Amino acid sequence: MLATKKSRPGDVESVLRALSNPGRRALVERLKRGPAPVTELARSLGMSLPVVSKHLKALEAAGLIDRAVLGRTHRCTLNSEPLRTLADWLGAYQVFWQDQLAA
Repeated sequence: MLATKKSRPGDVESVLRALSNPGRRALVERLKRGPAPVTELARSLGMSLPVVSKHLKALEAAGLIDRAVLGRTHRCTLNSEPLRTLADWLGAYQVFWQDQLAA
């Protein structure tokens, strides 16, 4: 049996898993423009609050968003550090891709 390591927020595996869903990618794309309350995210993307909440929990577990709670309002902010980690990981393969495309 293969042992699998538990992924941590911000590691490549958890970020890739979180971004594998188009709804979560749409939330990340929206949050690039700036912080937003959960209700505005749901409205702007045409999603129900329960669906947005589920996606935000996955993004939060991957370290991609930070959530601030003020009373009943949950405001989400994009955390770019996990994206930088993913970009660095992908960048290590750039020479390979360039060699393959040149061949």
